[in-house]
Amino acid sequence: MENSGSPTKSISLEHYGIKHANVNYQLSPERLHDIAIETGQGVEASSGALSVNTGEFTGRSPKDRFIVKDDITEDKIWWGDVNIPFDSKKFDKLYNKVTDYLGGKSLFVRDCYACADDHYRLNIRVINEYPWSNQFVYNMFLRPKEEELDHFSPEWTVINAPGFMADAQEDGTRQHNFAILNFSRKLALIGGTGYTGEIKKGIFSALNFILPVFKETLPMHCSANVGKEGDTAIFFGLSGTGKTTLSTDANRSLIGDDEHGWTKENTIFNFEGGCYAKVINLSRANEPEIYDAIKKGAILENVVLDKEGHVDFGNTSITQNTRVSYPIYHIENIQMPSIGKNPKNIFFLTADAFGVIPPISKLTPSQAAYHFISGYTAKVAGTEAGVVVPQPSFSACFGAPFMPLHPAKYAEMLSNKMIEAGVNVWLVNTGWTGGPYGIGKRMELKYTRAMINAVLNGDLGLYNYDDYHIHSVFGVAQPRSCPGVPTSVLSPRATWNDDDAYYKTAFKLTNAFRENFKKFEAHCSEEIRRGGPQRYAF
Repeated sequence: MENSGSPTKSISLEHYGIKHANVNYQLSPERLHDIAIETGQGVEASSGALSVNTGEFTGRSPKDRFIVKDDITEDKIWWGDVNIPFDSKKFDKLYNKVTDYLGGKSLFVRDCYACADDHYRLNIRVINEYPWSNQFVYNMFLRPKEEELDHFSPEWTVINAPGFMADAQEDGTRQHNFAILNFSRKLALIGGTGYTGEIKKGIFSALNFILPVFKETLPMHCSANVGKEGDTAIFFGLSGTGKTTLSTDANRSLIGDDEHGWTKENTIFNFEGGCYAKVINLSRANEPEIYDAIKKGAILENVVLDKEGHVDFGNTSITQNTRVSYPIYHIENIQMPSIGKNPKNIFFLTADAFGVIPPISKLTPSQAAYHFISGYTAKVAGTEAGVVVPQPSFSACFGAPFMPLHPAKYAEMLSNKMIEAGVNVWLVNTGWTGGPYGIGKRMELKYTRAMINAVLNGDLGLYNYDDYHIHSVFGVAQPRSCPGVPTSVLSPRATWNDDDAYYKTAFKLTNAFRENFKKFEAHCSEEIRRGGPQRYAF
């Protein structure tokens, strides 16, 4: 086990404007666990994990995420519905209100850092109102050694006050909750929400600006692992597509499950020191590494426990977005430090609820850039209010809510790195087969794992296109056979047993791709534009 974080010094928060606070500095996760239970903020599950309810918000609130518009950001940020500008004077006033609110309280402070590669390290101080939020910070960020704390100098600060409610009219927010980045003050200010994901995504968003603008490094919303031969695999995907599940492999060492950088030296490094996994329908049979990571030190969010403290992983009465955070060392097979070299394969994961995208296909560089900018998956009934039939969902770069720059900037960087490194890119459908949602069924995890293993083992004939069929609608190269996968599964059209219905649905989806891409066309090269589906229905 890593350093438990026993306190080595006391600190004052006066220079932050937080007066007369009782500062609990660098408490161990065990102590934070106990305080949460003692104060009635959590209970212990039968596994030993802490179980908490994050309150009103059980997920991020993208419409309440802001970036202060100032001399640093004004001409660089891609302003709009994703990156919403916030007035610097309004920020200063709101900051003062939050720090006044925190004054006199018992607060929990942790020094930590992001970026496992020391050349890119970002020192962070996080000030939390709640003990379990501070334990989440211990789990998710990288943990300094004891001797480093005496001379620790934070570059960025996160102030997290879930109990503070903004006055939208007075404070300039949309409603009472907010998550605001200020690059001039190097500060993330979060209030009105207990959802811990806002903390980690705040720093991720900051790095998504800092690294490409100042460090020539591509930030990625992806998981990554490394094989015994030192080959690194990267998995992009939106929530629910299998990013954490597929990268957590007993035969490969996990680098990280969510946020990474790709350097100019062609290495991959983890931003974080832990994992934040969805646990809906979790089972040891399908995801043993994640299941067994839920033990003392882990934090379960918004799950339902029975009287004995056992989790009902199928119960979504609180939210579909049930989660667990745990330090990465809860996984046995990990890469330490969390750095990989020699990236060889990239997987774009999509949960296609229309059931028309092949279960695996190989992409050309132009197709890879197009699909990266598109960031396609699908919403199904029950995932959001009002969704009763499958709906296409696009999130640029598989992480639009966290990307301050124009998506074309990240796509251009990715394309250049893929070419320089000779990386193969694959589109993997972890969604539906044999028909759309409601008719077909979800792709079996064992088949998806077999396809990915075939790629990593070199069994898919990477350079022999006689082994592939070019899809007549999407233009991607789908393999004709794959070890461990029935041939019939590899052709989505064949699984439908209704060619007319299949093609109508496929053309409908290509229309959605093309319509979504219109907002990016002016910023993309002709080569990238050619990477999309070329046929669509009238």
